[in-house]
Amino acid sequence: MAKIGVFVGSVFGGAEDVAEEVAAKLNESGHLTQVYLDPELSDFVAYQQDMVLVISSTTGQGEIPDNLLPLFMALSDQFPLMPAMHYGVVALGDSSYGEDRYCGGGRQFDELLQQLQAKPLAPRLDVDACVNFDALEVVIPWLGGLLKKVA
Repeated sequence: MAKIGVFVGSVFGGAEDVAEEVAAKLNESGHLTQVYLDPELSDFVAYQQDMVLVISSTTGQGEIPDNLLPLFMALSDQFPLMPAMHYGVVALGDSSYGEDRYCGGGRQFDELLQQLQAKPLAPRLDVDACVNFDALEVVIPWLGGLLKKVA
C-alpha cells in the first residue's frame, strides 16, 4: 500500500473529475489517497518519502491553473530537493492552441519535479482534448501501468 497525494490544477472542473476517478481507482487498489484542490507547500512536502500525482489542465498561454499556481511558485522559490519522492503527471490540454501551449500546465510541473530530483514512475501523460473527449479513456490505462510500478 502506498501513500499517494493527488494534486489538481483545474479551471472548469475537468481535471478535478479526472482526479476524483483516479483517486477512487487508487483507493480500490488498496492505496491511501488524498486529493488536494487548493494545495499548500506543506501538503506537497508531506509526500516527499511517498508518491504524488499531479493532474493539471492548462490555461491561457500554456499556464498552470490558478488553484495550483501557488504550490508551483512555492516549490520553485523554496526548491526543496525530494530525491525519495516518486511521481506521475497527467497533463490535460488542447493541441489546437499550438505546440508551445499544449499541456503547458502539466509540462511545467513535470519539469519542476525533475529539477527537484523526484523520480517519475511513468512518462508524463499528455491528454489532447481534440483526440480524447473523455480523458479517462487514456488516463485509466496509464494509471494501470503506473500502479504496476507502485506494487
